Amino acid sequence: MPIAKTIAGRVLVVDDQPSNLRIISALLSRQGYSVQTAESGEEALRLLERQLPDLLLLDMMMPGMDGFDLLGEVRENPAWSALPVVFLTAAHDRDLLLRAFDAGAVDYVTKPFMPEELLARVQAHIGLKLTRDRLERVARERQELVNLVAHDLKNPLTSIFFASDLLITGQTREDRVPRYLEMVRESAVDALGYIRRYLETQASARAQVGSEPSSACLSELVHWLERRYALQLEDRGASLRITAVAQVPAVAIDPLVLRQVCENLISNAIKYAPGSDIDLSVHAGAPGFQQLRVEDRGPGIPAGQQASLFTPFFRVRTGDQATDAVSSGLGLSLARQIVDAIGGELRYEDREGGGARFVLELPEAPR
Repeated sequence: MPIAKTIAGRVLVVDDQPSNLRIISALLSRQGYSVQTAESGEEALRLLERQLPDLLLLDMMMPGMDGFDLLGEVRENPAWSALPVVFLTAAHDRDLLLRAFDAGAVDYVTKPFMPEELLARVQAHIGLKLTRDRLERVARERQELVNLVAHDLKNPLTSIFFASDLLITGQTREDRVPRYLEMVRESAVDALGYIRRYLETQASARAQVGSEPSSACLSELVHWLERRYALQLEDRGASLRITAVAQVPAVAIDPLVLRQVCENLISNAIKYAPGSDIDLSVHAGAPGFQQLRVEDRGPGIPAGQQASLFTPFFRVRTGDQATDAVSSGLGLSLARQIVDAIGGELRYEDREGGGARFVLELPEAPR
């Protein structure tokens, strides 16, 4: 009775006998599996370099690089180490089979094999592998969500602590108290907004089709950033300088998400260019795009670190341990992921005369 085809996957079959390869390949292909074959361990290694299968069916005894040698190469490569390997063997030697399991095989099939037995074992181990992949993907997505929320809460919470500390200690002018209270409330609203956005839309946002696209006004954004950060910069002996912005086309991004990206850029400038004024300006970009530039006169990014700047968990090494310690290394990576997802670009440039420039180029919203 044929086994129902419930799982599809990629199988690499390695055997020095072409007739075995033809039989196994035909059997698995009829069940919907994508099959590659190799007649030697060396050829199998080349195929593994190109694409990792979901299962390796491996002849134990081959001339040259035998199954044990190939399995040793597989287990030593971190990218291949979790690949399930099922041995094909004509031997019934108990010591040989124990050696195969010690080397990392998950199962074996004796030759000549029964088709039903081979299919059952292939199906079982590919099913386990694909299930494990799905669980790892879910765990990874959940961890990414935690990282996103934890990182993006830092900016509004930093503003809340800044304003509340001044209010509690009385180190502010009376006429500025309402502004600091407003900062506390706005930051708390933003923090709740980030949490709500991730919890409610993380799973469904990618699937939404045909919904009205979001749009944001860059002119409103830069003035919001001025209200949010002017007092913090002033407290550090610096200022946020905004180039006069005429009315420009709206850009295709959610306003709260755009704030999130820009807060990462501003907070990085405050952190790595202490005491420097920050320049914020809007420019026409490529046709159909608008640019927002965030610039400072700090030390800039060392040339040797620029290639890794947007890598997750990469932290710019400044030599200032206190500054380095407060960075999670996620802000720029998350910002670029957000911008890439909407078809925009976030890049770094050395600023003429010294300093850093981050260019945020966003597509214009449909008119």
